[in-house]
Amino acid sequence: MSDLLDGTNHGSNDLHTVQLRAIRRLLTGIFIIVLFAATFFARDLLLPLVLAILIVMTLSPIVRSLEKLGIAPAVTAVALIVVISAILAVASYLLSGPMAQMIHDAPAISAEIRWKLRDILDQIAVLRDMASRMGTFGTDSASPAAQVVVADSGLLQGMLTSVAQAGSSLIAALILSVFVLSSGDFFLRRLIEAVPRLTDKKRALTIVRDIERQISRYLASITLINAILGLSIGVGLWLIGMPYAYLWGIGAFLLNFIPFLGAVVGTTLVAAIAIVTFDSVGHALLAPLIYFFCTSIEGQFITPTLVGRRLELNTSAVFITVVLWVWLWGVPGALLAVPILVLVKVICDNVDGMRSFGLFIGTEPVRTVAEPG
Repeated sequence: MSDLLDGTNHGSNDLHTVQLRAIRRLLTGIFIIVLFAATFFARDLLLPLVLAILIVMTLSPIVRSLEKLGIAPAVTAVALIVVISAILAVASYLLSGPMAQMIHDAPAISAEIRWKLRDILDQIAVLRDMASRMGTFGTDSASPAAQVVVADSGLLQGMLTSVAQAGSSLIAALILSVFVLSSGDFFLRRLIEAVPRLTDKKRALTIVRDIERQISRYLASITLINAILGLSIGVGLWLIGMPYAYLWGIGAFLLNFIPFLGAVVGTTLVAAIAIVTFDSVGHALLAPLIYFFCTSIEGQFITPTLVGRRLELNTSAVFITVVLWVWLWGVPGALLAVPILVLVKVICDNVDGMRSFGLFIGTEPVRTVAEPG
């Protein structure tokens, strides 16, 4: 009888365990959905905060190193933010004139592209008409030339609004960064004090220091690589007579902070302007080929060699993260995707319950085969 009761209790405990696990999974799924929804709708509030956190973590090692030399954190913080703001202001000034002219000429540029590609578009129109008659693409027989995307006032207004919002978020983040950096290790000490156990204090300090080191190395390396890439593309386009070559160099520098998508967008824009600028198609193709060649060398050889070994993130995880943050926050999300993924990876590596996810987004460890005998 007792054996029967023990078996019944054991079966009941197993059932409760299964139910608890199912409830835990359900709650985790609900939490993730709510988190994504909050991230999407609270973009205007969260974007400056995330930017400020990344700026602080990037510049904290510099502030801490100069503090050891006797320079007050407030002085270093103000100086660093002033230098960054000056660089951004100069870049904005250099880009404002050519960008305004290109936006003004966008309808004419689109019409010129359609005219120069009229033979190709006519062939596409014939193929589309044949396909529509066979019922493959429906009955819509509109000319592809009429369906080429033309920059209208609504699209341009949306772009300008997005740029203005990103600029205001960056200004707010820089101001917040000054106050946080000026306080030195005040917030870090409060974080450590809030953790009850000594082992957790050490783990929290390790996580923060590791995040600072990883993000600083990544941003410093990628900024240097992008600067060299922008210089190479600018010089290459200048040699073939591309107008505003320095503009494309600065654009390549900025766009390359967006993994995968930045190179595609830059190559497409350069190709569109080159078609309008040069008379022959062969000459026009040189511009996108130069852009594509430089970004390919950077993406396939330089960045994996200098950054990939220390970053320890697999390509699939980076691509999925970029797509996710583009969906959530647009272009600012694409710029922040990799630093946020680095932050998540460091936390996963130092928290026992999250190490499986850290292994999922990390690179495959190199396995050495021992020689026999």
